[in-house]
Amino acid sequence: MKGVLKSPGDLLEAGLVTGDAAASLEAVTARYAVGLTPAVAALIDPQDPGDPIGLQYLPSTEELEVAPGETADPIGDGVHSPVKGIVHRYPDRLLLTATHACAVYCRFCFRREVVGPGGAGGLTPAELDAALAYIAGHPEVWEVILTGGDPLVLSPRRIGDLVRRLAGIPHVKILRVHTRLPVAAPGQVTEALVRALSGSRLTLAVGVHVNHPRELTPEADAALARLRGTGALLLSQTVLLRGVNDRVEVLGELMRGLVERGVRPYYLHHPDPAPGTARFRVSIAEGQALVRGLRGRYSGLCQPTYVLDIPGGFGKVPAGPAWIESGETGLSATDPWGGRHSVEAEETEA
Repeated sequence: MKGVLKSPGDLLEAGLVTGDAAASLEAVTARYAVGLTPAVAALIDPQDPGDPIGLQYLPSTEELEVAPGETADPIGDGVHSPVKGIVHRYPDRLLLTATHACAVYCRFCFRREVVGPGGAGGLTPAELDAALAYIAGHPEVWEVILTGGDPLVLSPRRIGDLVRRLAGIPHVKILRVHTRLPVAAPGQVTEALVRALSGSRLTLAVGVHVNHPRELTPEADAALARLRGTGALLLSQTVLLRGVNDRVEVLGELMRGLVERGVRPYYLHHPDPAPGTARFRVSIAEGQALVRGLRGRYSGLCQPTYVLDIPGGFGKVPAGPAWIESGETGLSATDPWGGRHSVEAEETEA
């Protein structure tokens, strides 16, 4: 198989789509970036239209259908961007976007209007200087989150330079990196890249985006082990996607697989209303039911926090079910199997 698949013709040549489908996808790929690495393409079953890996990465004509409520900036990054490359939504942490390129392009991406070759591009040297100056000028910033795009597609030299510059800002203590690379292109998580990430005083955390247990291949295991060898805190980022992981058994297998590899289940994201992504979305009630099912059947180590990023830039909040509720006679708790129990009687006036 050739390298990264970027066009309908590439997908046709790789046997991942039919000739008729390839022709119909030209309009989709003209609007949204396509990219499948050999590691990802090898996991797709082209005979199964509902293949959970294929759904994540293969373009569909449904992406051109914009549903009510879908917006180009569904979580309001622009509202909180004081300078290019910075999103400062919360007081003690901010996002630094050094690139809009990715190794692969997910079909449900909430930044799909800006990532890829036709997007806003990376930061120029002057823009990066301005972004770092903003961080240096805000002593409340304790954590910097490198995001994108995928920051780990940058060369080790560029990553090392960026890490050194961030480490030179005294009030920054934590460096968190959000990436798809360990599962999408595990061979690119090289020793040189790992050294560049970890060679500073900053405490390193790596948020690994993985949505299905089949993505945890032996090659991904090796990439995660290289990252874990730095002493980095490994966290998972999973998006709840219809047809991909919207079953308790699939989520449970994924979370167990992550824990076994030293990755802490962190966030289970409710899907954001990006344009053309309606086919992936579940309701919050469905997500809450899945979270209830996880709690009853799987170890506490396997419980991610189900979160909703409130559209419009209002922040991320837990969206899980209410386990304890108040009623006329006091508080009651629902156990993991659906039973309700009184836990605290209502106080009465003497």
